[in-house]
Amino acid sequence: MNGNALGSTPKNAWHVTPTLVDMIRAPLVSHPVTLSSRGRQVRFDLQRSALVVVDMQNDFCHAEGWLAHIGVDVMPARAPIAPLQQLLPKLRAEDIPIIWLNWGNRPDKLNLSPALLHVYNPHGDDIGLGGALPISGAPVLQAGSWSAAVVDELTPAPQDICIDKYRMSGFQDTVLDSVLRNLGISTILFAGVNIDQCVLCTLQEANFRGYDCLLLEECSATTSPSYCLDATLYNVQQCFGFVVSSVELSHKL
Repeated sequence: MNGNALGSTPKNAWHVTPTLVDMIRAPLVSHPVTLSSRGRQVRFDLQRSALVVVDMQNDFCHAEGWLAHIGVDVMPARAPIAPLQQLLPKLRAEDIPIIWLNWGNRPDKLNLSPALLHVYNPHGDDIGLGGALPISGAPVLQAGSWSAAVVDELTPAPQDICIDKYRMSGFQDTVLDSVLRNLGISTILFAGVNIDQCVLCTLQEANFRGYDCLLLEECSATTSPSYCLDATLYNVQQCFGFVVSSVELSHKL
């Protein structure tokens, strides 16, 4: 194309000169991938896909994080680490966007309602959102803190995209939708914790907004009881998208 590129990504750019504004986007070469999904086959275009990794943060997955402090066994939340370590390099080699969607609250908590604060501090006298952890002193799930950082085993690469969220849905009051649309994404691969809470809420809203949703089963987990996991897998497959294997995907890349 002639002219100067004007856009945040090559997938969504104009080319302009003093006499012409060319709004035709460069064509993409499809990269079809077919995966098994509960007795069916699902084919999608990897070139129009992104991986969204939800809440693989110290406060949820580290032995000195917030959940561990309040007595939750965080070992189940660490289950996605090894599968993601296998998958991420292959997706990056294919130039597939990796989006880290993490809790990252304001220090003053002005965008958090009392109802939301109550969920994580129901009696008002415990360490809730923004409270200092006793071991590290880090404020719970505050943007820029150790608590909100991705666990060391999954350190984001320089080309990855990091987006803060403030609700269980990563679309509510965030830039996630704008980023995905600028990247030309139609299919979202989902991973992270908790599968029955923040992962599910974000996936549901992605479905409501017209995205195709694939839940990577081995790369998703929860600290909730097993029936919550079973119900989530059922409901995703039944209503909101497809449950697929990250192992199968990794083998096909």
